[in-house]
Amino acid sequence: MDLIDCHTHTQFSFDSDAPIGDCIKQAEKLGLAAYAITDHCECNWWYPREHYGDDVQSEDFGFGQDFERSVSAVDRIKKEYSGKTRIICGTEMGQGHHAPDIAAKIAADRRLDFIIGSLHQIRDEWDFYYIDCKDFSRDRIYDLLERYFREIYEMCTTVEFDVLAHLTYCLRYMKQRDGIEPDISRFDELIAESFRALIEKGRGIEINTSGIRQGFGDCFPDLKYARLFRDLGGEILSIGSDAHRAEDIGSDIEKGIDIARAAGFRRIAYFIKRTPYFIDID
Repeated sequence: MDLIDCHTHTQFSFDSDAPIGDCIKQAEKLGLAAYAITDHCECNWWYPREHYGDDVQSEDFGFGQDFERSVSAVDRIKKEYSGKTRIICGTEMGQGHHAPDIAAKIAADRRLDFIIGSLHQIRDEWDFYYIDCKDFSRDRIYDLLERYFREIYEMCTTVEFDVLAHLTYCLRYMKQRDGIEPDISRFDELIAESFRALIEKGRGIEINTSGIRQGFGDCFPDLKYARLFRDLGGEILSIGSDAHRAEDIGSDIEKGIDIARAAGFRRIAYFIKRTPYFIDID
């Protein structure tokens, strides 16, 4: 069976030092059929620091420059590359609904094969990576979660991308790091509405396997929500490691495929020129 990895980061992401050449060599070594480079592009911090006011919830800015460096490099490498692994020029578009003009600019870039839509940060809050929830009240926890899932719905209905990345990203920090285990089933109908919007627009979701190697113990999202997407009629499913190091490329992809099968999927997808191509997993 052909394996793919459709969510990875290189030296062009603010939180990765992985040389792009090493990443491509690792994808080739693993014999990946398709390998997507999806460096970070946080739309709400597109411009340099001086563009924003005093009250900001970020330590990193200038993602427009990062985007251009990544996409230019991958586009050039694709044209020169002669190996067997299909290299996909992608981006991880964060918070597109916070800056819809930037999201539209990204979506119009014809160099891109693939756009994953991410929500790392809700309005008036820092990225969940920075939010220490250990001493939060129950009401505060569920307020954050409700705002997160409402913004997921907003993002799914207002900006253009191909696949929703790592639904339940917030649990990576709430549950794994801070030891809080909220019941997110109270948001199931809101999640279902987001899935319906994606399906109507011919979009997909991702099974992100990073939680397995990082100690969370499951993917983002887990089987329950992968199955919900399938039961609602979802057909497009990608799988990504969310690797930030060359050695993590391809990690636990087969376990992600096991979840896909258990959810009722018989194929997984990668994208070329924003069009899905399918690989059977039967």
